[in-house]
Amino acid sequence: MATKFSTVAVATAAIATAVIGGAGTASAAPSAVLGGSSGIVFDNNSACSLTAIGHDSAGRLVGITAGHCAPTGARMIAERTPEAGVVGVVAFSDDGKGLDYAVLELDPERVTPVRSVGPTTIAGFGAAPGPGATVCASGRTSGSDCGVVWGELDGTSINQYCSKPGDSGGPVVVGDQLVGMNQGRLTGIGPIGFDVPCTTAANPLHSPAFFQPIAVILAAINAQGGVGAGFQPI
Repeated sequence: MATKFSTVAVATAAIATAVIGGAGTASAAPSAVLGGSSGIVFDNNSACSLTAIGHDSAGRLVGITAGHCAPTGARMIAERTPEAGVVGVVAFSDDGKGLDYAVLELDPERVTPVRSVGPTTIAGFGAAPGPGATVCASGRTSGSDCGVVWGELDGTSINQYCSKPGDSGGPVVVGDQLVGMNQGRLTGIGPIGFDVPCTTAANPLHSPAFFQPIAVILAAINAQGGVGAGFQPI
């Protein structure tokens, strides 16, 4: 059975204060550098990873992440720059009950968008590859890891990269093309609920992970309209 990861994280007092009360004014606060795979923390004390950052057709600075990370209206800070204060809000979330996606409206006065974070660069969109291909995922918890694609289950792509709680929402790429959004790993496999969590990115012996093709998510965002429609990465 496919189940989403819980993304609950232990937030420090400084992070909690920044989310609830903000941190200074937009002119005084430092800018948070954010891109695909950056860690983001919400005021429901969940921590996830950013899929990608860019602009929608109205010119708004927006990001995308998994829907089960936070509800509509939740405020967000950058995990590595809590002193920047609240840098965005969840404009829409399906709460993990549909395609499992959320659209974030970000504050351009507090956010510096980047195309590359660590080894992950997002320069455009690509189609989700079929069985036998290799995809790579990046997230705040596991870092970067690659794995072979096994196939599809209920419309999601099953593969063998490492994924842990907090990696939800992270980008899945082929080269510098974004092909999907990481949403968790398969649990409860077989009659005894077989589940082998990933220990390290170097160990391939773990339960498969799964991602939603980015084309499907973008189509839903465009059909919905409003914040995020016409999204293009930085």
